[in-house]
Amino acid sequence: MKKINITLLLFSLITIFSSCNDEWKDEQFENYISFKAPLSGEGIANIFIRYRDSEKTVFQQPLIVSGSTTISKDLNVKISVDPDTLNVLNYERFQNRDDFYYRILSDEYFSIPSSIVISGGQNTSLMDIDFTLKGIDMTEKWVLPLTIEDDLSGSYKANPRKHYRKALLRVNPFNDYSGTYSGTALKIAMEGYEEETPIVKSEIRSYVVDEKTIFFYAGNIDEERQDRRNYKVYVNFNETGGVTLSSNNPKMNFKVNKDASYTISEQMDAVRPYLLHRYITINNIDYQFTDYSMVPNVNINYLVSGSLILERQLNTQIPDEDQAIQW
Repeated sequence: MKKINITLLLFSLITIFSSCNDEWKDEQFENYISFKAPLSGEGIANIFIRYRDSEKTVFQQPLIVSGSTTISKDLNVKISVDPDTLNVLNYERFQNRDDFYYRILSDEYFSIPSSIVISGGQNTSLMDIDFTLKGIDMTEKWVLPLTIEDDLSGSYKANPRKHYRKALLRVNPFNDYSGTYSGTALKIAMEGYEEETPIVKSEIRSYVVDEKTIFFYAGNIDEERQDRRNYKVYVNFNETGGVTLSSNNPKMNFKVNKDASYTISEQMDAVRPYLLHRYITINNIDYQFTDYSMVPNVNINYLVSGSLILERQLNTQIPDEDQAIQW
């Protein structure tokens, strides 16, 4: 009897361990479909698009399949624009300050496929988004909100968590001169108070107009102002190192007092030899303008002088420009 019990025990143990050893072959989780679009502190995912006047730029948005195994068959995942999620985000973050709202990117500036195929044996795929951004007004904060649609046939499952099922892509076009400049060497003074301590902004953000032109807001005006679009200063860079500053709003009384110029210098990082530092310096900035709307019926004149400097860090080991720049 003891021999029979021992034999049965050994058989049971072998069966148990054999079944345990095969568990790893089975899917341990759900094969949910998700976007890879991590959110910033602003509740959106920043993407950077090379601006081109006459041709499209392709951005590849990753999709991933969760799980412990790869899928065995092709999945045809349906993608669509999702304005409702953006509307909820705007109200929850900004309430009635609609001048702060993210604006849904007009379909004249992009095109997306209605579906994307994730091939069997793979757990990722890239969705091509074609951008044509000529004429875009970067006074607004443009977002392309995407969602993964449910599949009625049940061939795939969209991730139930909204931050994975949704992709709120804030579109940031860039050219060779755009970015956030250091403003510590730029002095802003009220007319008549030039000898007083000037206003200095640590950072001045610039925005793309075309391949050779950017704009920033005059003086100490920034995105916080509801009427910011009235105070744009355009900066055009020419091939010979000259810079032209201008405005299209006559109410600003914009006047340039000195010809500006720019220089570009590059330096490899001393510690990380693959990292290139590129510096763009705008010299001899000297202009004046009128802030006519800050105080009703009162014109405030400002003098702005000094220089701006932009640093770009580029990883020379990465071939894709938008990913090589360390934003």
